[in-house]
Amino acid sequence: MDDTKTRILSATMKAVRQYGLEGARVQNISGLAGISPGAMYRYFKSKDELLAACFTYVDQQAAAIFEDLRFSPMAMRTDPMGVVKDLWLPYFRFWVAHPDETVFYHRFRDSAAFPRFYKSYNVSHFQAFGGMVRAFMNTFPGLRRINQDVLWLHVLTSTVMYAKYVVEGLLPNSQETEDTVFQFLSVGLSGCLRPEQAESGR
Repeated sequence: MDDTKTRILSATMKAVRQYGLEGARVQNISGLAGISPGAMYRYFKSKDELLAACFTYVDQQAAAIFEDLRFSPMAMRTDPMGVVKDLWLPYFRFWVAHPDETVFYHRFRDSAAFPRFYKSYNVSHFQAFGGMVRAFMNTFPGLRRINQDVLWLHVLTSTVMYAKYVVEGLLPNSQETEDTVFQFLSVGLSGCLRPEQAESGR
């Protein structure tokens, strides 16, 4: 991606964190990006297009985390929740390490524009994550009884929300916070990751 375009995206997310989705203006964004307002329109035709590009950019960065993660089938059977936590922690830590992106992502997902945008959204960058989900579903058939859309929205929304609390200083950035958040997230999932279900699914 062009360096100026990346700078505009970063400046947009910083402006949204400071002023909110509605309050972030072209003048704010261009000032933070170090370019003129007119130059911005050479890259993005409208503020809506810019916000959508920011969401896609951050979403792709977050999804890329799963491309570098690996787990063994044996560990998945013997300690499934341990494997899930090992996969989840880098994702949670990504959001905590990127405050502007986290606040922007949370606000954009909660905006009135998001449902309309998401209807035509391409999620192919989550292929690596999708492969992991399929591996778990093949090993633990109980997962197939869960609505996958609800499950992923629960994990994603809760992860970003708690990360936002950390970057805003409402929660400490500590192992205790990570452990507690994961415990909340895993309550509904743990019942579907039992060894006897793996055995019966062979």
